[in-house]
Amino acid sequence: MASVPSPYQTHVPLPSHPDEKSPIAEPQIFVVPIHIVTHASQLPAEFLEPSSERQIVIGFDCEGADLCRHGALCIMQLAFPDAIYLVDAIQGGEMLIKACKPALESSYITKVIHDCKRDSEALYFQFGIKLNNVVDTQIAYSLIEEQEGRARSSDDYISFVGLLADPRYCGISYLEKEEVRVLLRQDPKFWTYRPLSELMVRAAADDVRFLLYIYHKMMAKLNERTLWYLQFRGALYCRCYCVNDNNYADWPSLPPVPDNLIVEGKAPEEEILSVLDVPPGKMGCIIGRRGATILLIKESCNAEILIGGSRGPPDKEP
Repeated sequence: MASVPSPYQTHVPLPSHPDEKSPIAEPQIFVVPIHIVTHASQLPAEFLEPSSERQIVIGFDCEGADLCRHGALCIMQLAFPDAIYLVDAIQGGEMLIKACKPALESSYITKVIHDCKRDSEALYFQFGIKLNNVVDTQIAYSLIEEQEGRARSSDDYISFVGLLADPRYCGISYLEKEEVRVLLRQDPKFWTYRPLSELMVRAAADDVRFLLYIYHKMMAKLNERTLWYLQFRGALYCRCYCVNDNNYADWPSLPPVPDNLIVEGKAPEEEILSVLDVPPGKMGCIIGRRGATILLIKESCNAEILIGGSRGPPDKEP
């Protein structure tokens, strides 16, 4: 691999309750080099050249200015066990991101991400990349809660900050995330500026630093049935805002039901992705006063409703 800029090494956030024992036995394991990547040659060969003989799992995330089809993807974060790579789409340009296309579409590389929908949308519309083989920790959290018999709430999904704070997975605070959110509200172009500041490097790295640890904790909890739902729902969420005219014919096939989950001729219920056109000005009717109507729809249909809104497909409701 070609030489890379001198790596950063950043701090690891402290446990959210310092007086209690952290579930992370050795937090030092999260202090790894951070490489700024502006050329594909700076990335590991096992990532650039996916192979069935060396399947890998990485943490994955994207940062951008209004990250969606109409925005700009600025940084793509890749977390390996021994290093974090910040792929700079501003300086490396389209050629660098497209060099990552085989890996991002490969079934041999598992991408662990928290909420893949907008990242997938940006990759698809800006670079023609069909994000594939994801483990979405937001989906996994919800499935584990359901598997363990906890009631499903109207707000089905957990934030990344909330997931990190959960002692079952990490038990750490992520106060700097809110600082970055404030900066983004003040200046939506925050991620476009170069050179990257120490805060930008640290915040981007911290969004993927713990994903592999969380992944292993979650995989240990999931049963075979729930694992399949995680894979299937993750594939649907990658497509969620990537609405096209050919019914996703050019996307990878959805995961089939494993034979061992078919009992006495009955298979688990397969979920579907449906995109509905909402006439201009009528979205409020669907949402209802204080969200009452949309909550009723979700409860009666046991459906997950995601609204595109101004940051997604106009007047679409997947």
